[in-house]
Amino acid sequence: MSLNKTKSSANNLGLIFLIGFMGCGKTTLGRKLASRLGYAFMDLDDIFEAKAGMTIAEYFSAFGEDAFRKLESEVLKLTEYPENAVVSTGGGLPCFFDNMDWMNAHGKTVYIKLSPKTLADRLQNEKDQRPVLRDHGKDLVGFITGKLGERDRFYEQAAIIADGLSLTAEKVEGLLNFKAIS
Repeated sequence: MSLNKTKSSANNLGLIFLIGFMGCGKTTLGRKLASRLGYAFMDLDDIFEAKAGMTIAEYFSAFGEDAFRKLESEVLKLTEYPENAVVSTGGGLPCFFDNMDWMNAHGKTVYIKLSPKTLADRLQNEKDQRPVLRDHGKDLVGFITGKLGERDRFYEQAAIIADGLSLTAEKVEGLLNFKAIS
């Protein structure tokens, strides 16, 4: 995690939390946005794995979802963040405990919104790395539709809701700057 200085003091946006369903592009977009802004990039999944000493899939299998969600929330709230950073979160993180409220209180939240079909297309070949997808091969779109039905009420509490199709770091920066002055 490099702690780059901001390119301009006028561009002091603080913490930017990227949220959304797995496969929406939080990590990829987050790295590009951080680079564009000259901010640190932090992936909470990577921080979780370093703290746990195992992959998320291994932790999930060994300890179950409840233990995973508890530690995930602790990682969110106890991580030391630089003044300005782009933070990629786990897909379910906003939906448990008071995580969404915490992120909104400590930074700016951006929901990268995509359709279930687009998400399923992106996730089709990643089922082995994603514990919650393993048992939903035949009806991935149906599974994602159901999960989004449960999660949207949390995701939509984000300060910014962005259409994930053709979303670029430049577009997110524009949305953040617009939000900062409005």
